[in-house]
Amino acid sequence: MNWQAIMAIYLFEMSRTRRTLLQSIVAPVISTSLYFIVFGAAIGNRINEIDGVGYGSFIVPGLIMLTLLTQSVSNASFGIYFPKFTGTIYEILSAPISHLEIALGYVGAAATKSIILATIILLTATAFVPVHIDHPVWMVGFLLLTAITFSLLGFIIGIWADGFEKLQLVPLLIVTPLTFLGGSFYSIEMLPDFWQKVTLFNPAVYLISGFRWSFYSIADVNVGVSLGMTLLFLLICLAVIAWIFRTGYRLKS
Repeated sequence: MNWQAIMAIYLFEMSRTRRTLLQSIVAPVISTSLYFIVFGAAIGNRINEIDGVGYGSFIVPGLIMLTLLTQSVSNASFGIYFPKFTGTIYEILSAPISHLEIALGYVGAAATKSIILATIILLTATAFVPVHIDHPVWMVGFLLLTAITFSLLGFIIGIWADGFEKLQLVPLLIVTPLTFLGGSFYSIEMLPDFWQKVTLFNPAVYLISGFRWSFYSIADVNVGVSLGMTLLFLLICLAVIAWIFRTGYRLKS
């Protein structure tokens, strides 16, 4: 394993974050804080508790997951798309570095940025509402798995996209709506029976439910199922990336 090459890509991507601190860190934190204030104030006055947890505290895992999913996809997709756009991707592909090492560098940096953001949002939330974590090991595990999985998805999107419009298509029109409809701000048990069954086809439900369970020991679906679905999605993303590098899809043209 060429760790020097991996670290070179990783550090380059992390340095780009430092150069765009307002866009990469400050803006997502401010927007998520506004979500927290608006939803907590507007809906919290009507819903005191959900499953014995105050509404303000209840939405904290959902807000963290919302940021984690969207930022993981955005960071990873832009990270690999920019070398394609400038043409430097051919230098990377011709360098003595394997496809796995390329993916590790970009995905690792994207996941790190998302985890930093999630940690900042968690600390910010404690200033507004009481937050406690019943299962810290599970919380860290879900955080890492989700960040890595959706960074892999973003990596795939960055390779697939042939323009900046497509780069934003999936995060804006698919990932964000699925997260909102996946129980970020409510329990799916509050929905009618028919819509509860429909919602189970939304993969974000399992991510949010498992992550919320790690905080308050309450979940819409079994935590084992949530973990299994996350791992399944991770394996699918790995398989797609392996196919992309094997075939040269959108890389050699």
